[in-house]
Amino acid sequence: MINYDNKVFIPLSNTENGEVDLSMQFVYKQTGNIVTSTYSGGRIVSGHLIALVDEAGNLDMCYHQVNDKGEITTGICKSTPEQLPNGKLRMHEKWQWTSGDQSFGESLLEEL
Repeated sequence: MINYDNKVFIPLSNTENGEVDLSMQFVYKQTGNIVTSTYSGGRIVSGHLIALVDEAGNLDMCYHQVNDKGEITTGICKSTPEQLPNGKLRMHEKWQWTSGDQSFGESLLEEL
């Protein structure tokens, strides 16, 4: 199992319907098979995610956040790790809003 504790990820790309800003950082904390992160930046005033990690390092997560319009938005995400030649991780994410328009999106995150 990949240990995500204290790993820092930055977004490389995000679908246009997402709220994650490319200047944000996600600091992951892990206890057992539970991964969490608190985040903010850009259009997100405050956000939290919680995920379960499986033996292959895949994350099955849900998130909630307050955006700069004062709205609470929620979603789910499946995140698949790719180990890069330098040993760092790139996360391929497929997500869906569970609030608002229920639309789908994709993001790429990379470990700092």
